[in-house]
Amino acid sequence: MKESIKQLELFFKSSNFDRGIRVGVALAIPFAVFYALGYFELALPVVLGAFLNAPGDMPGSRKRKVNSILISTGLTMLITAIILFTKPYLPLLLITMGVIAFFVSLLSVYGFRASLVSFSGLLAMVIAFAIDKTSTSAILIQVALMGVGGLWYLAVSLLFQVIFPNKDQNQLLSDTLQLTGEYLKLRAKLLTSTKNRDQRIQQNFSLQNQINDKHESLRETLLSARKHSGRSRYEEKQLLIFISTIKIFELIEAEQMNYETIAKIFKDKKEFLKPAKQLNKRMGNHLIRLSEVLMQRNALPDKKKLTLALTRANDSITAYLGRLKLPQAREGALILKNLYDFQEQTLEEITAIRRAMDNVKEASKVSLKRQDASQFLTLHEYRLNMILQNLRLDSTLFRHSLRLSIAMLFAYSLGLFFEIQNTYWILLTIIVIMRPSYGLTRERSKDRITGTLIGAVIAVGIVLLTQNEIVYAVLALVSLVFAFALIQQNYKWAAALITISIVFVYSFINPKALEVIQYRVIDTCIGAIIAVVANYSLLPSWEVFNLKQVLIKALKANKTYLLATQDLYRDPEDNILAYNLARKEAFLAISQLNAAFQRLTQDPKSKQKEFQLIYEMVTLHQTLIAAIASIGNFITQHQTTPASVEFNMLIQRISNTLQGALDGLEQTSTQDNIAQAKAEDAHEKLLNKYKRLAQARDENIKLGNEALDTETLHALQEAYLISNHLGWLVSLADNLKRSTKRYKETILQEE
Repeated sequence: MKESIKQLELFFKSSNFDRGIRVGVALAIPFAVFYALGYFELALPVVLGAFLNAPGDMPGSRKRKVNSILISTGLTMLITAIILFTKPYLPLLLITMGVIAFFVSLLSVYGFRASLVSFSGLLAMVIAFAIDKTSTSAILIQVALMGVGGLWYLAVSLLFQVIFPNKDQNQLLSDTLQLTGEYLKLRAKLLTSTKNRDQRIQQNFSLQNQINDKHESLRETLLSARKHSGRSRYEEKQLLIFISTIKIFELIEAEQMNYETIAKIFKDKKEFLKPAKQLNKRMGNHLIRLSEVLMQRNALPDKKKLTLALTRANDSITAYLGRLKLPQAREGALILKNLYDFQEQTLEEITAIRRAMDNVKEASKVSLKRQDASQFLTLHEYRLNMILQNLRLDSTLFRHSLRLSIAMLFAYSLGLFFEIQNTYWILLTIIVIMRPSYGLTRERSKDRITGTLIGAVIAVGIVLLTQNEIVYAVLALVSLVFAFALIQQNYKWAAALITISIVFVYSFINPKALEVIQYRVIDTCIGAIIAVVANYSLLPSWEVFNLKQVLIKALKANKTYLLATQDLYRDPEDNILAYNLARKEAFLAISQLNAAFQRLTQDPKSKQKEFQLIYEMVTLHQTLIAAIASIGNFITQHQTTPASVEFNMLIQRISNTLQGALDGLEQTSTQDNIAQAKAEDAHEKLLNKYKRLAQARDENIKLGNEALDTETLHALQEAYLISNHLGWLVSLADNLKRSTKRYKETILQEE
């Protein structure tokens, strides 16, 4: 019960609920004002204009929000006017409808925000079929009032941003902390458990993708804040929390070790890994609690259990050495020590987040230069060339746009042929649930039908209990508010609430409410069936054939990240910014690969060709970036020795192997300059360096010098990590090149 109350409190304090209230206010005020003044007919187009342009109101910089709503307003006005003017001429209407559906849906090439503007445009086209205006003056007045509604919504949105300036940022930070905590807990399970490992690794992919999406939104929101006037102290606090969450995420990535080696060394000694596993779990739960505190503004949770768990993790290293003794215990002890170092750094970042949340003065200083910060923002191309580049059959968005146009024309023609009363409801269902991915379309269609049925049952029950118009109006508004609040979290219940809202809006106008409900359910089912069948049969875009470009991007990003790590080893001070930028791009590329793999798992089983091969490739990419991150993190956190010739030779060998895989996909040719024998010789020399350090340490122990100074420890750690991780990277790169070649031979040649 206590947990349910807490979740309810978090929901009402969330930016999602705030967005629902925003929409409710933007719709209710003009409706009430015009109704009270006796101009009810003017209220509907203004309310419609506000409703149509609400989707473009998403978290991000104020400039982009204003631009998206203004563009959306202009687009919805233009489309409404075109449809209303062409409606009397059926052949022209069908041509216009197909062209608008195609090109407006193609706007999604400009990114997520553009896809929301695109949705507003498609929604305006569909709703225009429900507007009964025929004269030129009536159409122009309708369109003008819709424009007023769009500007009114923009004003309401900006007013809410002034009243609650940090709501969206806090929500994004809270979501990021919560997801990072879940990710840390998942990694804890992977450390010792071999059961359901593949399933957990797939969960790992999904979490990574979600976290990277949140990071991108936060970069846009926080790094672009007040570029000219400077940041407020509160914004500095948010930025510090954000930077720490990024560091924690990267530490979790770098913490991924060779699980095969760990399983071999700790096969019958897993009790020494359990303290590290417990520490990860506790830190994960602590981050989740901090995510709640950020929204609830409650007292910070106690940190004592974390420090105690860290002590136990450190003690397990001593216990391990005590049982196995040196030199037999050295490799296992170094693994535990490296793991402990990652966890200690993670706890330091959690402490930094706590200090920022606790308003410690010293925590509000961020040294990130503005000119450096701007380089971490992802720039979006808005040139016409982007549309032209996608006007080809191998473009996923081109296929989706063409498929959507055909589905809508078919649905409208079907409605005309069978004289369906509200054909635009079928069209509405299609544009709401149809996505480029078949799997996502299928899932949304299920949720849409289920939600519509739930909403219809609830609406019928209320209609049978009362025929009070005031009750209908209140319920229509309340259900719409909650629908907008839930649409990102739970689409099924959002669909149910939208159904309730629409039924009561119609009931407010038309007393035959039960008839409205009946048609709503039938039309939703028809629209969902058309959308799913169209996605499956009309120029289907199966994810297995769409992976090529994503794989190319991941290979390029990983290669750049690897070479940036080499430069970092050579000169950490001068190359840290370039390294951080390369790391960010590599994580984003891997996130996109993970997202593509998630879409692949939603395709029909018969279309998931070479599933295990693709899973292997995604896993190899993921492990590769983790191994590089592990080396980079060690370099940034320790005073290292100069990069050796052998190190540079192996980096070049790995880079050339990745380039070879890339050449196979791009059908280019690059000469491999590092011979296999030379690379093996370089790796052997690095291993010998570690062995010499270990032997020297053993000699000191024999002489009675058991105390280990920090410099010797770091030298051993560096030699062990560099030699083992470079050998691991060589193996990973070779396997990735072979897998990429098989992908090309078994899938791309079949396409």
